[in-house]
Amino acid sequence: LTILQSIMPKKNIVLIIADDLGRNLGCYGEPIIQTPHIDSLASSGVKFDNAFASTASCSGSRSVIYTGLHTHENGQYGLQHTFHHFMTHDHVETLPQLFNNGGYLTGIIGKIHVGPTAIYNWTVNNESGTRDVQWIADRSKDFFRLSKEKDQSFCLTVGYMDPHRDNTRGGFANNQEYPNVNKVVYDPKQVQIPHFLNDLPAVRDELAEYFQSISRMDQGVGKILENLKEAGLEKDTLVMFVSDNGSPFLNSKTTLYDAGVRLPMIVKVPGGPAGTTNPTMVSYIDIVPTFLDFAGIKPPHNPAAPTRRGRSMLPILSQTGEQIPQDWQEVYGSHTFHELTNYYPTRFLRTNRYKYHRNICWKLDFPFSADIYASKSWEAVRDSPSLNGEIMIGQRSLTSYIRRGAEELYDLESDPHEVKNLAKEKEFQDLVLEMRGKVEKWQKETNDPWLFRDGVSLRSMAQYIGEDGFTIQDRFDFELEKPGSNKTVLK
Repeated sequence: LTILQSIMPKKNIVLIIADDLGRNLGCYGEPIIQTPHIDSLASSGVKFDNAFASTASCSGSRSVIYTGLHTHENGQYGLQHTFHHFMTHDHVETLPQLFNNGGYLTGIIGKIHVGPTAIYNWTVNNESGTRDVQWIADRSKDFFRLSKEKDQSFCLTVGYMDPHRDNTRGGFANNQEYPNVNKVVYDPKQVQIPHFLNDLPAVRDELAEYFQSISRMDQGVGKILENLKEAGLEKDTLVMFVSDNGSPFLNSKTTLYDAGVRLPMIVKVPGGPAGTTNPTMVSYIDIVPTFLDFAGIKPPHNPAAPTRRGRSMLPILSQTGEQIPQDWQEVYGSHTFHELTNYYPTRFLRTNRYKYHRNICWKLDFPFSADIYASKSWEAVRDSPSLNGEIMIGQRSLTSYIRRGAEELYDLESDPHEVKNLAKEKEFQDLVLEMRGKVEKWQKETNDPWLFRDGVSLRSMAQYIGEDGFTIQDRFDFELEKPGSNKTVLK
């Protein structure tokens, strides 16, 4: 520690990440769920109502949380584990790197699911796939003790496995006993079916199991917060609770619909507002800047690393009511892969009123993640009776779920569940052009390799454009019916 750091007041950070948790919490309006510890955190901090992940996929979303960069910027295009093996670029700055360099004690407990370790270099690494929330709590107590022994500010991340599915077709690891955990069992008949799912017995059964896993995770959160308090560190510590992506069901996880990316975010700052709901539209790219701002760390410019475009949320933390600050009214998102074989690159722009999706490879069928495809809930949906010749997933037809257009536009005021695609409606063409233009401008600014024209990447083609009269047709896709080159220079 430097002399300055030793005399400065301690500013600690605890980041808690749930796995595959949608807005299924009491504080977010889930009627029968029992999540008293997370609800208590919300009552003592700020609950964001419009917090958005960039992608609804585990490794990708975590990489955004840890780098402040979208996946097409940081290289973590998909899942990190086993044969998928996507990795963050080694020149990207990460949360543990930045805080290590800032003199902090960094640590992680539980799920990591990003790589490589050379840049995700937490000083204390207790990686584990356990769902034993008591074990995780015990490791947090050890970490808090270590920080006090070292008299060092800390940045601790806790990654829960819950409420992710287990390796069975409908389970959530509830078939065993966990030490010091009260098993909260839910009646499938009592669960509320979300708008994006069907009211079928298999769906109800899985939701009941899912809720039980959420309640176990909630008890783990309570144990960590109690350890923080007992260590005398509560008043010096920013606590943030988020999820990586939406619930592990159709129409949610791996999709960029709101069920997949509009997620819980609770922030408790020492001396900050308590018990408020913040309407500001924030993105997961804002998390790293917020932590750096809170800690007072100002990293030197690194010309090799992409520029973080997120902003600290601390200046708008006290915002309440329905009025969204003028310069916080848009969020962008970027999804390319989930599993290695789940390729469906999409970019989105979300405002308070509208949602625009640009499906880059829209001629592909939308893919299924392995856990959702194998689930009993999907089997029940695909075997369900059709409605006017269509099998439905919630309020969306199976056809429109699997086969999507190049663009989607939804009016969230009249269609909050994103069912009626307005992208081809005549009266919305000006808005489509405006939102498409904003997305493409953002893609250019973030060096997105998936900004396509005539079916090819403009980033890959940049070195050739203009050479010997070479041009690229100003259209999304290559068209077999019109294969000829177009001599109009692409701008």
